[in-house]
This record gives sequence, structure tokens and C-alpha cells, in this order.
Amino acid sequence: MAVRERISPFMRQCFVTAAVGLNIISFGCVIGFPAILLPQLTGSELRLSKEQESWYASVLPLSVLTGNFLTPPIMDRLGRKTTHYALTVISLVASYVTIMATSFEALMIGRCCQGLSGGLLTTLRSVLIGEYTSPKNRGAFLTTVSLSQAFGVFFVHLLGSFLSWQNTALVCVFLPFISLIMVIYKPESPSWLLRRGRYHECREVFRWLRGYEEEGELSEMIEARLAYERAEIKDSYDKQNWFRKLISIIGKREFYKPIILMIISNVLMHISGASTFAPYATLILGLLMGPNANAYFWMVFLDSLRLVSNTLAVYVINRVNRRTMVLATGLLSLASHVAIAYYVYFKQNGWNYEGVWLPALLINLQFVAVGMGMVPMPQVIGGEIFPLEYRSTGGTISMATGGGVMFLALKTFPDLIDKTGLHGTYGLYAVIILVNLVIMMMWLPETKGKTLQQIEDELRGRPLKVEEIQARESLQSNPIVMYKRKLSEIHCSTTNIA
Repeated sequence: MAVRERISPFMRQCFVTAAVGLNIISFGCVIGFPAILLPQLTGSELRLSKEQESWYASVLPLSVLTGNFLTPPIMDRLGRKTTHYALTVISLVASYVTIMATSFEALMIGRCCQGLSGGLLTTLRSVLIGEYTSPKNRGAFLTTVSLSQAFGVFFVHLLGSFLSWQNTALVCVFLPFISLIMVIYKPESPSWLLRRGRYHECREVFRWLRGYEEEGELSEMIEARLAYERAEIKDSYDKQNWFRKLISIIGKREFYKPIILMIISNVLMHISGASTFAPYATLILGLLMGPNANAYFWMVFLDSLRLVSNTLAVYVINRVNRRTMVLATGLLSLASHVAIAYYVYFKQNGWNYEGVWLPALLINLQFVAVGMGMVPMPQVIGGEIFPLEYRSTGGTISMATGGGVMFLALKTFPDLIDKTGLHGTYGLYAVIILVNLVIMMMWLPETKGKTLQQIEDELRGRPLKVEEIQARESLQSNPIVMYKRKLSEIHCSTTNIA
């Protein structure tokens, strides 16, 4: 008991976050694994056709999307800890199938299982970190999500530079295995225990995680839950099914404008190279830098640059206007795509240039744009522009469109390379980036330093009427609604797999 008391609540929160983080790193390895597997299969007994390669690389977002929609009912009914067990075991099974695969069908089964596990994880990870950590540490812990995933891509590319794809997959298996052991010693979420009416266990777990300094939050949670259980009349809006709710709100500007902005954000993110580079890194680098360049070295170097850029983005995003950040990184991404397209075109049409520094500079500029803005900004925007009452529906739609865009980008990329070359593909992507960036800058409001209500009013085009404000204030003072809102803020975090 004395040993347990010497472990601070902060260290316990680090422990449960690390259990999630290992799974996130493992999923990052899954995202980057095709860049190791596909080149090594060339000339082997398990050689895949171009069509099979594109399906292997692109099936991940579809299976992830399946996991996304399965997660909420599973984690609400069985608990966060059980769901964490399930996704970790599925990840281990998927790794075993991949390592032992001797056919394309076996590889696809392993890939789909990896995506299913990743889909469960991408929905669960923000919920786990949000419910287990203190508000004063929560922001810092949540920033580890994108960093952990980027590190996973870097890690698998680094391993694959020295090991075979089977041995690389074998090393990566240890990440979910260690996480599985840690989950055994991790308690159930206090928020879930509270929702199930297990108040005594909720108090014990909350105090184990937070100590006794945040008893006020615990009391508020329990009081709000008791008020909710005593309520005889539920909000009639909650009784409507999801489809009827969507029909009733779909015509509101404060609903459809954020949806359109998030679709555009997803297009910018996936087309900018955030999705296509991880599985097709060696192909892109070989076409850009030539056959004599060390593609594996540059792949690991660019992964390192993305890690650094993601870290810098955490600092810069809090100090620069959102529109400025989107415009600057969008223009940098556009310029790098245009420059790469021109460089490859002139190289193929007689320009006798053998140096490596120019293509290296161009691809580095592309990755600075990806790490600084193209990946983190959609998450920031998604967390700010959706009105709270529509955040669950809007987040689900954003997640679905993001998965669809990622699938299309991965599935069509090899065919575009074959038919138009790298310069044609990057030229087409530059046009798509330009069009979407213009629309984004026309519609995106500046959100830095504004309240969610101010952002909602700007999207609506008018402030709330007096009676709407009074109704909202009355609603917000209701402890039942406060309890629902607190859960909604945690559960409906916008997630991304790029």
C-alpha cells in the first residue's frame, strides 16, 4: 500500500496514457508498413500485381471506418477497458496472420483486421485519454496522439530499412503485446462506472487516478448523474432517431458549413501527401530522386522531419491565427507540388541534372507543410467549428468522409502514376489543392481566441435571438444537460488516421 501511495496521480495518468500510446504507435506502424512490404515482394514468390498492391494499401481506411462505427456501442455496453482488450487482441491476431501470410488473400485478411483494430482505437483513444486524465494535463496528453502515430510510421520505416518485412512485423508485435499487459493493470474508466451506477467503484478509481485534489469534479459528476437518473422526462430531441435529427438540422448554416469545411480539410490533408507517402514512399522517392538515391534513408529522414514539424505545430498553432496557418501551409503544399511536377517533367524531357539536393529540398518542403498544417489543422478546425449540439453527428460525418477520401487517394495513386507519371499526378494534386484552398479561405471563419458561441454565430450569419439565448441559458443550467454535455465533449472528439 505504501508503494502505491508513493506513485503520484500524474504518474498513474502517464501509465494509462502510455497503454493507449503503444497501440497508437502500433497503428502508425500499420499505416507505414506497405512501404516496407511492397518493394520487398517484388521478385519474390509472393509477388503482387499492381492492382493487388493498390488494394492492399487502400483497404485500410475502409476497415478503419468499420471499426469507427462499431466502437461506440461496444465501449458503452462493455466498457472502455474491455474495448481496449478487444482492439489489442485483434491487432495481435492481425500481426500473426500477416507474418505467416503466403498469399495475397492472407495479407488482405491481416490488413483488414489491422484496420478494424485501428478503427476501434481511433474512436476510443481520445475518450480514454479524456476520461482518465486531469483537465490540467489533458491537453498535453492529447497532443501525444498525433506524435505517437507519426513515430509509429517513422519506426516501421526505420526497421524496414534493415530487416525483412516479416521480421519488421515481428518486432512491431511487441508494441500491442506490452499494451495488453498494461491494460491488465489499468482500471475501468470512472465515467463509464458512473454511467453504470457503480458509484463506489467510480470514487475509488477517480481518486486513484486524480488523488483527492479534484473531489469537486467527482461530486459534480455524481450529482449530475443522480439528477439524470431521477428525471422522468427526457429531452424529446434525444428520442428522435439519428436520421430524423439529421433531416431537421441539415439545412442550418451552422451545421452544413462546418461539414463542407471538414470535407475540404480532409481533401487537403490526404491529397497533400499525408496518406499517400506512407505506403508509397519508396515508389515516390525512386521516381523523384532517381534509382541511385537511397530511398530508405530519405524515407526515414522525412519521417523524422514530420515528427519535428508535428512537435513545432503544437507550439505554433496556439500563437498564429487559424486562417493564417491554413493559408501559409496550404500555399507551401501547393508550391511544393507544382515545383515537384515541373522538376520531374523537365528531368524526363532532357534536363541533365544529376544532383540530389534539389529534389530533396522540394520533398522536404512538402513534408514541412504536411507536418505543420495539413495534418494538425483539420483536427483543430473540427474541434472548434462544430456547435456542441451537432458535434456528434458532424464528427461522424467528418470521419466517414475522411475515410472515403483517404481510400480514393490510396486506391487511385498507383494508376495515376502509371498513366500520367509522377509529374502528372503531382500536377493534378496541385490543382485539387488550389481549388479547395480557395474555397476554404472563402468560408473558414477565424476561430482563434473566440468562444464556441461566437464561432457558431459567425457560421450562422447572425447572433442568437433573445428567446434562443434564454432557452439555451435555461438548458445549460440544467444538471442533466450539463452531464450530457460533459460526456459529449469527451466522446465526440474529431479523430483522424492520417
